[in-house]
Amino acid sequence: MHFHIITLFPKAFDSYLSESILKRAIEDKKIKVSFYNPRDFVKNKWKRVDRPPYGGGPGLVIEALPVVKAIESVLKLIAKSYKLKATKIIFLSPRGKQFTNDYAKKTAKKYKNIILVCGRYEGIDARVKKVFKVDEISIGPFILTGGELPAMMIMDVMARQVPGVLGNLESIEERRISSSEVYTRPEVFKHRGKLYRVPKILLSGHRAKIDEWKKKRRC
Repeated sequence: MHFHIITLFPKAFDSYLSESILKRAIEDKKIKVSFYNPRDFVKNKWKRVDRPPYGGGPGLVIEALPVVKAIESVLKLIAKSYKLKATKIIFLSPRGKQFTNDYAKKTAKKYKNIILVCGRYEGIDARVKKVFKVDEISIGPFILTGGELPAMMIMDVMARQVPGVLGNLESIEERRISSSEVYTRPEVFKHRGKLYRVPKILLSGHRAKIDEWKKKRRC
């Protein structure tokens, strides 16, 4: 799976992608991540891509054309190796459809190229959504300063669906009986005079009863 990130701040992804599972997935060529900065698609010497909004209001809006050209550059690259039908464009917005594991699973299964469009400031000129067919997606009922964090979250969730990224498919919680409560050694520890124990059912070896316990505590 190849993630193509449209962002004004590509370096914001450095620390997350250089650690742990996603780092290994990139090194093992299970996933690939590429960045495209709208500033590279403007001709003014200041590389400015933001302007005041029509109709008034605070803040600045990212111009449509630099974003359109950035997406078109991605589509041209993809067309050399893949059918464009294998591409999904996700426009990150607090007003979008709620992102879920189910959406991630279906999208990862169907598409090899995921284009994530990250907004900033007051957002991106809405005409971008008229030029391309996009899924407008939100990660939750709140507003962030930009789309970079949501893009990282979506990458993480979708990358987990790619065979080999987690090493063991049973590590994907939605494919097994999982619980929001997990325990490991030691069986008992003492803290400030109080003993904390692992639930007895998890030590019983009774698989059916353990699965039933987990079902009641699912995420």
